[in-house]
Amino acid sequence: MFDLSLIPVVIVVIYLISSIKILAEYERGVIFRLGRVLPSPKGPGLILVFKPLDRMVRISLRTEVFEVPPQDVVTRDNVTVKVSAVVYFRVIDPTKAVIDVTNFLYATSQLAQTTLRSVLGEVELDELLGQREKLNVRLQSVLDQHTGPWGVKVAMVEVKQVDLPDQMIRAIARQAEAERERRAKIIHATGELEASHSLAAAAATLQQQPIAIQLRYLQTLVEIGSEKNTTVVFPLPIDIISSMGRALEGLGRLAPPAPPAPAKE
Repeated sequence: MFDLSLIPVVIVVIYLISSIKILAEYERGVIFRLGRVLPSPKGPGLILVFKPLDRMVRISLRTEVFEVPPQDVVTRDNVTVKVSAVVYFRVIDPTKAVIDVTNFLYATSQLAQTTLRSVLGEVELDELLGQREKLNVRLQSVLDQHTGPWGVKVAMVEVKQVDLPDQMIRAIARQAEAERERRAKIIHATGELEASHSLAAAAATLQQQPIAIQLRYLQTLVEIGSEKNTTVVFPLPIDIISSMGRALEGLGRLAPPAPPAPAKE
């Protein structure tokens, strides 16, 4: 027959077996004993939770990732955009994450949404589009400062997408086109300036060696003749025409003056 004296032993064994809990490497157990939290969380590995005296709350120490839904943000230059972001955070103090906040996941999510609107509302649109890294660091710093008392460490914040209104997209496209035209004109003007300097230097060199201009004429004739055309080019230096003009002016001064016309009666 079954020995009734073994019943308490069986009950104790069953109670001890049911008190055994196994925590993974990335988990910690915050133990409340008679309503008071133990100084340090338990785990990982095998731990004992003596119910109903003890109550355990499992906390994961792995990095959590959640996407901040698109938020309507009005920038400092009064442009309305929709901005979404991604937040990476992890629990570094399980006890604070359980005691100091009701639900650290929900609290961090709501804080990320409000921080995204407030921080991005202080910058202009050009800064939002062109200085993402700077804004990511600022968002991470502000979030980490507020979640630190909860035992939550915000590791990184990334602005994921910025949706602009259609009229703003067209305005930015026109601005970019105007900027490209401005740069093209500046480059063209710079090329013309450099070409004028080169031509001035070449003219100074040709002026020092008069025979060089004749060689340049002959080279031009060779280049034209290689095109297999019937065009005949005769180079006429400008200084010859100038000399002829000066000679004609000299002859005009040496010629006798014309006789006066007879007076009419």
